[in-house]
Amino acid sequence: MNDMNENDAGLRCWSRRGDALVYQQCGACGRRWLFRRGFCPHCAAPSPTEHLAAGGGTVRASTLVHRAPSDEFRALAPYRLVLVDLDEGVRLMAHADPAVAIGDRVRGSVRRIAGRPLPFFDKDLAS
Repeated sequence: MNDMNENDAGLRCWSRRGDALVYQQCGACGRRWLFRRGFCPHCAAPSPTEHLAAGGGTVRASTLVHRAPSDEFRALAPYRLVLVDLDEGVRLMAHADPAVAIGDRVRGSVRRIAGRPLPFFDKDLAS
């Protein structure tokens, strides 16, 4: 599989058109999750609905990567990765501004990182 196909497949999992984070919600049990599926991973009900995340969240974990897993990310090292609990109740791993710390309120966007559209979080200056 070439990089474009891998990038497109990853983008379809968590984004719509590459400009916003998308989560799904089950109409039967109400649970929410990232990464698109045709059924609820909790109760197996069919046809979940898609929603755009507002982009706000709280950092729950953070690490500074010094030894990147590939050449394309090695050029960016060191870089910050975080686990963010979005306000909508789903958690995701994403890149972040180096100044972001655990407990910070953050605001997400989609940026091109190492040639791929990926979620990125900055400190939410409004909070």
